[in-house]
Amino acid sequence: MKKFAFYKYSGHGNDFVIVDNWEGLVPEKEMSKITKLVCRAKYGIGADGVVFIIPGPDEVDFAWRFFNADGSEADACGNASRCTAHLAVALGIAPEEMSFKTKAGVVEAVVHDRLVKVQLPKVGRSEGSALVEADGVSLTYHRLNVGVPHAVTWVDDLENINVFKVGRIVRRHTAFAPEGANVNFVKILGPSRLAIRTYERGVEDETLACGTGTTAAVLLAAAQGLVKGNSVVCQTRGGEELVISFEGAPDSPDKVFMEGQVRYLFSGQVEDDLFLK
Repeated sequence: MKKFAFYKYSGHGNDFVIVDNWEGLVPEKEMSKITKLVCRAKYGIGADGVVFIIPGPDEVDFAWRFFNADGSEADACGNASRCTAHLAVALGIAPEEMSFKTKAGVVEAVVHDRLVKVQLPKVGRSEGSALVEADGVSLTYHRLNVGVPHAVTWVDDLENINVFKVGRIVRRHTAFAPEGANVNFVKILGPSRLAIRTYERGVEDETLACGTGTTAAVLLAAAQGLVKGNSVVCQTRGGEELVISFEGAPDSPDKVFMEGQVRYLFSGQVEDDLFLK
């Protein structure tokens, strides 16, 4: 494997390694394997996932492949979208107003310093709900696909829910088979504000933020009348805030936007020892 450069980013504590793979230094068949090595704590760089920037069709500025820490490929990732857009501007791959292709569809993005706003591909309709008992707690989980499948439940006590234990069970429950789901625990804080914790499939743990999970929570909360208006401030576990807004009806929005700050942490080059077992 040839050595390649990487860029480490964080979107509200949701952290990613981004590789400019325009020249194809990382072969497609090796992307999953490389992701698992890169994301390993202590032996790798450590991250929730890896983005490979690649050339796209003429109508977009670039395309990407996104992989979770366990090497599984995902169609979309909201916070990774924001981080990748920021890097694309820094590297001169795209202008401040851009579009790029993901497996979930085309993402539109606007970058202004560290503030990045993305328009997500069109989301699906609510897929109903399921009552699931996990760790002695029975909760109703509402299903919505926002590029990736999500299960969202409302809780009064967000601090004391065992996100890892409950999320791990619900994520693989038959109600969300065969692909499973990210599991989001949400507390409504006010008419236009909520707090959220997420167990992410592919990472198989709680992450400090999940952009698509936050989006799913806002759209479901708005559709159920739990929040008002078309713009909601969301408090992530990482302590920062994401703003989710939409146009049209929340159960079938015309456009969905996610806005927040990103952090470019550091860059470097992967060396041969990364590939040692």
